[in-house]
Amino acid sequence: MAVPIDDGLAGAVALAGAGDETAFARIIRAYHDDMTRVCFVICGDLDVADEAVQAAWPIAWRKLGSLRDPDRLRPWLVSIAANEARQLIRRRRRRTVVELAMVGSIIPGVDPAGHVGDLDLANALARLDPDDRALLALRYVAGFDSTELARATGRSPSGTRARLARLLDRLRTELSDD
Repeated sequence: MAVPIDDGLAGAVALAGAGDETAFARIIRAYHDDMTRVCFVICGDLDVADEAVQAAWPIAWRKLGSLRDPDRLRPWLVSIAANEARQLIRRRRRRTVVELAMVGSIIPGVDPAGHVGDLDLANALARLDPDDRALLALRYVAGFDSTELARATGRSPSGTRARLARLLDRLRTELSDD
């Protein structure tokens, strides 16, 4: 279910839908980071995620007038960005490389092996299909509920919940120490 946006942002949606660039800039400031986080989970690469979000904004600008419910703005924008991220990944058909930031990350007295779980999760996510990463990102990064996920993916809410459950089971199996 969509979270209601504040009155000022609802006004910005109406103004931007009518062509007001300043109002659209306000929308960009409010939602750009959310869109980038979701795209990063899908792509696994910050540059590709940024590219996907940049490609999403012109689409949103063109289609903003078709948004019927301003309370659905955030899910609508994040869905556009997620679609762009999936398309970029498909076009590039490349495997992502997980970069380990080592400079400044070694803290005396802290075992660096404690970050192995983060690396294992990143690798497990990278092995998933971009559509599956998008579903996980929309749920756990953007906070979409099953109804919003269903709208974004074109599935039923129950089918979406079942797919999520299968994905989580797969990740648990891959990440288990057995």
